[in-house]
Amino acid sequence: MIRIYFAAPTWSEYEPWLPAALTAAGIRAEILLEAPDPALIDYIVYAPSGPLADFRPFTRAKAVLSLWAGVEKIVSNQSLTQPLCRMVDPGLSESMVEYVTGHVLRHHLGMDRHIVNPGRIWDPTPPPLARQRPVAMLGLGELGLACARALQALNFPVQGWSRSAKAIDGLETFHGRDGLREVLSAAQIVVTLLPRTPETENILNAESLAWLPAGAVVINPGRGPLIDDGALLAALDAGRVGHATLDVFRTEPLPQDHPFQAHPGVTITPHVAADTRAPTASTVIAENIRRSEAGEPLLYLVDRARGY
Repeated sequence: MIRIYFAAPTWSEYEPWLPAALTAAGIRAEILLEAPDPALIDYIVYAPSGPLADFRPFTRAKAVLSLWAGVEKIVSNQSLTQPLCRMVDPGLSESMVEYVTGHVLRHHLGMDRHIVNPGRIWDPTPPPLARQRPVAMLGLGELGLACARALQALNFPVQGWSRSAKAIDGLETFHGRDGLREVLSAAQIVVTLLPRTPETENILNAESLAWLPAGAVVINPGRGPLIDDGALLAALDAGRVGHATLDVFRTEPLPQDHPFQAHPGVTITPHVAADTRAPTASTVIAENIRRSEAGEPLLYLVDRARGY
């Protein structure tokens, strides 16, 4: 019998799904919501919002399986010596694609001009075609690539940027500082889906925002610290950035006195672009436990040195 410690505050969401997923994977398991004897635990299902901070007593644990896609709140924990797997959830990917595609189309079509239009100004000027609206996708992991493919399917010309070189069929990719400048210089819409690392923090700053064509749109459903808030506000005021749609922030909920709250060029959404979905995430957790028990490589293993 495998013992699983569910160290997250969301058991009610997973109770209908995780036991069934484990059974379907051929795993006989006991799921514990407390761990009075940590040395008996085989696997930890973890969320940073849960009760667990010290992993040292869990000497038998074979893996820590995070329910979150981001691992910046745990990866530097010195007590964590067990393998750590981040969550790559098909449901999360689908919802991120829907959010990004929806907001790209919103800005591409100029929908605010017609929806938020108290004067009912009659302006029959049509938007350009999608193939005339370049998009920069910063981040080419599971989420970034899924969003890039969806936008390509709508005929948007997409260029991708990542920290290291990647060769992806059908997608023009760049890396490094020069590559970042090249993709931003051509982009009318920028989507940020990078992990938070020391190298990506403030990747959109005063210098890089100045590379954008005047009036470009920024959409950030990735991580709040990817953007220098002050630099973005200055770029909005100067017209360098035409609008910013932001789903993530350095402090959440976003304080009411933050300048983003009142800025007419900023759309705020309350971290709803994508969330882990219990039905699909349960299948991912069960599959990783099955793989571990079978001696197969774990899925979505975090590279501690890279931070994701």
